Amino acid sequence: MPSPEALLVFAALSLGLALTPGPNMLYLVSRSLAQGTGAGMVSLLGCQAGSLVIMLCAAAGITAALLAIPYAWDVLRLGGAAYLLWLAWQSLRPGGQPLFAPCPLPREPAARLFGIGAATAALNPKVALFYMAVLPPFIDTARGHVLLQGAVLGSVQIAVCTLFDALLVLGAAGTARLLGAHPRWMAAQRWLLGGALGLLAVKLATTERAP
Repeated sequence: MPSPEALLVFAALSLGLALTPGPNMLYLVSRSLAQGTGAGMVSLLGCQAGSLVIMLCAAAGITAALLAIPYAWDVLRLGGAAYLLWLAWQSLRPGGQPLFAPCPLPREPAARLFGIGAATAALNPKVALFYMAVLPPFIDTARGHVLLQGAVLGSVQIAVCTLFDALLVLGAAGTARLLGAHPRWMAAQRWLLGGALGLLAVKLATTERAP
């Protein structure tokens, strides 16, 4: 099993992933504003189902790489740090994607909402890159079953993102109005998120593998 420290740091990274605008967030906000909280929650369940599929596939692939390829851990660790730096730049760069940018959507039945949510997550490169680049350095072959460690860490990511996205869906309308009326809060959020991701990237890049 992963160490408590690894779980806490990975949960913080997962929160950074949840806070970074991407296809899942934009779809959930747009769907919630267009069709209501219930539709947003059904879409959320679909998104997390898609993320679960990616997590299981990534954990299996990472297991094979860590056990079969020399120096795979270092390559993936540095790749994860580079990916976090890229996310930080996406948040800090001028003209960066706003936190709330919903678009009008037609009303859809629950089954279609779930399916679109699952497809949105399954085809979301941000989620796939997170698992392939950020998860591997937190797996320690000395602590037991590698696949189980990957599944536990992936479950932490899904739990954190589910909680954040549920709060996002529940408060979509009010939060969108609040941030739209206070652009300085939007700018502060971008700088805080970018700075946090940058610091986590440095920590990941300088983390040494346990012997």
